Amino acid sequence: VQLQASGGGLVQAGGSLRLSCAASGQAFSNYDMGWFRQTPGKEREFVAVITWRSTRYYADSVKGRFAISRGNSKKTVYLQMSDLNAEDTAVYHCAAAYYSSGYKYSEESRYRYWGRGTQVTVSS
Repeated sequence: VQLQASGGGLVQAGGSLRLSCAASGQAFSNYDMGWFRQTPGKEREFVAVITWRSTRYYADSVKGRFAISRGNSKKTVYLQMSDLNAEDTAVYHCAAAYYSSGYKYSEESRYRYWGRGTQVTVSS
C-alpha cells in the first residue's frame, strides 16, 4: 500500500482545511486509516482513525473540530479540519493498518504503511 497525502497549506486561525490521503494497492476497504501529526522536536501524535468498519476515534485535542471519513471506491481518506488554531500547526501523515493488526488505534506501531506528510500551518 502506498499513501499520498495532500491538501495542506497556510490558513488563518479559525479557518478550515481538508486533507486527503490517496491509497494505491488492493483491499483498501480492509484497512484502518489513521492520521497523525508531528511538530519539530516532538513525537508524532495520533489525530484520528477510521476503521475498516467506519468506526471513528479522535484525539481529545481535535474532538468536535476534526472529522475523518473515507471513500472506499476512491481509495481515499479525508480529514476535515475546522476551527483551526496555532496548536494544529504540524506535518500531517496518513497511515494504514490492516484491520487485524495489533496495538491500539492510537499507537504508531499499529500502522504498517505511512505516507509522506503534508504541512499545515495555522497563523494567529
